Amino acid sequence: MASTEASSKVIPVTVLTGFLGSGKTTLLNHILSSQDHGLRFAIIENEFGEVGVDEKVVSQNLEEEMIEVMNGCICCTVRGDLVSGLKNLYGKVERFDAVIIETTGLADPAPVAQTFFVDEDIKKMYRLDGICTVIDAKHIVQHLDEEKPEGVENESVEQVAFADRILLNKVDLVTEDGKLEAIEARLRAINKEAPIFRCTHSKVEPKNLLNLNAFSLDRVLEMDSEFLNVDGEHQHDLTVSSVSSKFVGELNINKLNMFIGELVMTKGTDLFRYKGVFPVKGYDKKFVFQGVHMLFNGCFSDNEWKDGEVRECRFVFIGRNIDKDALVQGIHACQVSNEPLRFAVGDEVEIYIDADGGGPQTCAATECSVGTWTRARVAKHWDSGDPYCVELAVADAAGKKKKWVTEDTDNYIRKASSTAS
Repeated sequence: MASTEASSKVIPVTVLTGFLGSGKTTLLNHILSSQDHGLRFAIIENEFGEVGVDEKVVSQNLEEEMIEVMNGCICCTVRGDLVSGLKNLYGKVERFDAVIIETTGLADPAPVAQTFFVDEDIKKMYRLDGICTVIDAKHIVQHLDEEKPEGVENESVEQVAFADRILLNKVDLVTEDGKLEAIEARLRAINKEAPIFRCTHSKVEPKNLLNLNAFSLDRVLEMDSEFLNVDGEHQHDLTVSSVSSKFVGELNINKLNMFIGELVMTKGTDLFRYKGVFPVKGYDKKFVFQGVHMLFNGCFSDNEWKDGEVRECRFVFIGRNIDKDALVQGIHACQVSNEPLRFAVGDEVEIYIDADGGGPQTCAATECSVGTWTRARVAKHWDSGDPYCVELAVADAAGKKKKWVTEDTDNYIRKASSTAS
């Protein structure tokens, strides 16, 4: 009897959409961690690139077999995979109450929604409960105004138009008087029906997003009479591409921050979205970085690398006119060598520091304008992400004796000589 009821169960589906970096995965994790709704979820993750990053974050919150991951654009190249994924998940229907689909930021939600009305099997298994569009308040206007090649739809406009709920996220980044009201007016000009929720960090009560029966086929057909036409063409902007990679190994956090910092300063305008999960030498916690254009954030998450888990680097960059080889080579250059460090704990060494002390980290002898080689003793390996923590024989100008050496080369640290101070 139970299996018969399960096989006839119609599951509600919520689609989370929004342009790259708007906060969709943050919203998904907020929903999954909430205790208010009492629902069990199956998740379908869609990423624009060959290497998935988000599932490494989302999978901390539910069983991994309840996640389907599809790489490519869910609205075109992998739409058939969406149908297959939904059918596969339905075989485990007794283990979840609802499905959440997080689309890539480049997806037009229309073909995704169409799936629930044109496939007879899917219509019997699922119902589209609603489309929630997350908006990056800081960058939405430039994306709405972006001119696309002939025949290419503006994804941001489509995502707003098909929304049943609009989350105006990152409102804390918009400080100009009247700016938020102007943004909301732009959104309502595209979609006057969907309620708008202002938020930061995608924090909206799940009750405002789930089990709403909010999707209206009549409204969509009034807006787009060709909605149910499965033969309609869908084109992407060919100047936008992704580069992604994964490899086993640990990174030097200081080199990574320097590389990302320079990249954001020089190429930030063309970087729509970038994110990654990295193992950092000297840390048990996973380092998660993400950014949108020139807004970058990187920090250690609460999730640690598990015993036996492969310490693997994963990253993806999405943007316009990307130099793929330079990006991949830049990340790989931050990798820590498998060779042991040259100096053991307790060894007497010399490090190069500025004449004024130079702060907690040392500099390179070829880069510091005025400095000196100073005697020290190696205290620790890979402390705070640096290869060496050393203790000076004599305190520096600031009265400090501990220093951190950022690279294991003779330009930063060398064997002690009898003439060192």
